[in-house]
Amino acid sequence: MFLARLPMTMNGVMLTLYIVTGLGRGYGAAGLVGGGVTLGMALGAPLLGRCLDRYGLRPVVAVCGIGTTLFWIAAPHLPFEALAVVAIPAGALSVPAGSLARQVLATLVPAEERRAAYSLDTISIEATFMIGPAVGIAAITAFSPSWTLAALGVLFGGTAFLIWLVDPPIRDGAGTEAVAPGPRPPLRSWLTGRLVGTLLIAGGALFVLVGTELATLAALRANGELGVTGLVIAVMCAASILGGIVHGAVKRSLPQGVLMLLLALLVIPVGLADHPWWLLMLVLIPTNLLCAPTLAATTETVSRIAPPQVRGEAMGLQDAFTRLGLAVGGPVVGFAIDHSSPEWGFAAAGVGGLVIAAAGLLRRRAPAPILEPALAESRS
Repeated sequence: MFLARLPMTMNGVMLTLYIVTGLGRGYGAAGLVGGGVTLGMALGAPLLGRCLDRYGLRPVVAVCGIGTTLFWIAAPHLPFEALAVVAIPAGALSVPAGSLARQVLATLVPAEERRAAYSLDTISIEATFMIGPAVGIAAITAFSPSWTLAALGVLFGGTAFLIWLVDPPIRDGAGTEAVAPGPRPPLRSWLTGRLVGTLLIAGGALFVLVGTELATLAALRANGELGVTGLVIAVMCAASILGGIVHGAVKRSLPQGVLMLLLALLVIPVGLADHPWWLLMLVLIPTNLLCAPTLAATTETVSRIAPPQVRGEAMGLQDAFTRLGLAVGGPVVGFAIDHSSPEWGFAAAGVGGLVIAAAGLLRRRAPAPILEPALAESRS
């Protein structure tokens, strides 16, 4: 799954550089295509999750792997208008590596050990973001865009084939829990206020993270210190990894809601110390220590709430909410920066995350639906 996620961290920067340098378009045009891919992923994730629940891993991975490979091989031969049109369906057909990894862990790992497993998975994600974008930028600037994007397509196809070949279990009964799949419970019986609130908090966490990264880049650019961007981001990732290690090692950690509130609160005052760069890097460490724990706690909560029969769809909804958090966070924080200063970008990221988290916490306290007995019956 680490290998499967690696090309996903490359495609955004590679597609942006190709559209800007290869097609001679602006960053707005590149953002339009990139936003289409992200929107497609958000829309397709729950549908792919439902297909995983119904048909199993291999058919879904085969279709997605072939579709994604064809898109990236064809991308450098398409005009901009065609790229914009196929961006959404191409995103919808992306291999759901994130939700697959979480489903496999939920199947193979006992419930009492899942905090450590999900923390390790989140650490793996941080590692891909430390490696993937840098490799993608180096590749597309050193070689022909046609060959580079085609190679990316082959990488997508190769990792999809590896997942298809290994065919890890994603359903209870193949792992340690040995629970029979049973009939699919009604949607309203498991999409409860608690689960919706958990998903909202997940979206809020990604809102904070993308907003913090954008404000950091804006602050470094405003202070003429863009040359140290790589170092600052590397320290942010290292802090998140350290937080993930601690979260996974302890027997009892803070709940998802508390972690999310701390994540958002700690980023609000960062703008007060945005220069010099080393001071900005230091004040970013506390909020980033909570990044991996918040994401791991979200996955742990979703896997505990969702019935095994619909776990794929629930994990797909988690992917959708996190993608929406990314899609909303960038423009909102960017608007705040454009109309004020980078310092207010950190405040916008934190306050926006608090608003979304508050909505999620309120939703989690909503009463359970009257169809809850149907859930119990389907589980039995």
